[in-house]
Amino acid sequence: MLNVDTHVLLYAVTGALRPRETRLLSADRWSVSAIVLWEIAKLAQLGRIAVDLDDADVGRVLERVHVWPLTREIARMSTRLDIRGDPADEPIAATSVVQNVPLVTRDRALLKSKMVPLAR
Repeated sequence: MLNVDTHVLLYAVTGALRPRETRLLSADRWSVSAIVLWEIAKLAQLGRIAVDLDDADVGRVLERVHVWPLTREIARMSTRLDIRGDPADEPIAATSVVQNVPLVTRDRALLKSKMVPLAR
């Protein structure tokens, strides 16, 4: 199983994945942190993205995706990571650490982490 960050999920929905991401995602089951759903809703509300949770393509993708809940352990881990940046990225990364699920991301700060398991 792979943990997919918000932007990679949106790239998958809009057909903008890089070849490496397509290869990774086609070979394994996807999961997301619950905060990814909130972030999509928020980005749509702010007009920063053109898709939202009511979008049919997003709905079809999410039907096949496991959603990890935001647990106390993930919340604690999010404050202990070796990254700082977008606040939503911290629970996404912490989900990968706690659940031991590799993260698929383009985020430079997350890619530099020594703690977060990354999909290669």
